[in-house]
Amino acid sequence: MHMPKPTPHHEKLAHFAGTWEGDEKMHPSPWDPNGGPAKAFIESKMDMDGFWLVSNYRQERDGKVTYRGHGTYGYDTKKNEYVMYWFDSMGNDPGGPARGKLEGDILMFEMKSEQGYSRYIHKLTGVGRYEMSIQMSQDGKEWRLWLESTWTRKS
Repeated sequence: MHMPKPTPHHEKLAHFAGTWEGDEKMHPSPWDPNGGPAKAFIESKMDMDGFWLVSNYRQERDGKVTYRGHGTYGYDTKKNEYVMYWFDSMGNDPGGPARGKLEGDILMFEMKSEQGYSRYIHKLTGVGRYEMSIQMSQDGKEWRLWLESTWTRKS
């Protein structure tokens, strides 16, 4: 049996590999009524023979770790969609992957969970840089910004 090889879709995820620092702005939400600035850090690498980008994330506010996450990003060749699985320090079962597509310089995922709908937008802004935002919705029609961040690769 011949082993599959990563596709160009998988290879595009390599842009996000590396050690990153981000400046974040949290918008008021049920989890954080006041919102405010945060500093964030991601360490990501291509793994599983180039099929998955594996990321570990931490957010700090006022010098203390306030949130941690672990993500895996890949490409579902049967459905022709990118997939993102996210696990975090809130302890909720994500209920499956967020699904998305890459159009131009924007990689966007969407999903529905017990908390409502989420949209994760990654915009490539240059070599070693990207912007990311998260939007939330209760009905999947009206969206509100929950987080905005700018990221710089450190290595």
